[in-house]
Amino acid sequence: MTKAKATPGVKKVKKIVKASTGKTKTSEKIAKDEFSPLNEVRLVGRVTSLAVEKELPSGDKVVEFRVVIGREKLRNGKKEVDSLDIAAWSEKARRAALAVKIDSWVEVKGSVRRRFWRAPTGLASRWQVEASEVVRL
Repeated sequence: MTKAKATPGVKKVKKIVKASTGKTKTSEKIAKDEFSPLNEVRLVGRVTSLAVEKELPSGDKVVEFRVVIGREKLRNGKKEVDSLDIAAWSEKARRAALAVKIDSWVEVKGSVRRRFWRAPTGLASRWQVEASEVVRL
């Protein structure tokens, strides 16, 4: 049996609890004062759109593409998928993203981001996965 790795920055605290049966038992809880936020994503899926490089008014460049990931469970007998927008900002990630082809499989590592911008109808936003690494499989 392998031992699970602890999340960095998370401290587990053992607590002795007296059960309703009168017996004592030890339970583990995460100490809230030692909790560290974590925003890591690892996706493996199929590319469904061509990677497009955009230059923003700020001068920054980003490469965007979409990945579809099938869910393991069926809902009402139908296979469901999630379609996720990927944005590559670093030079290395942009180069790798531009090399992907439609229907190829990729692994994307990064974090979830919510982007905001001014649209003609007012403030707009969307969720993306900001890729720090894109690998063709």
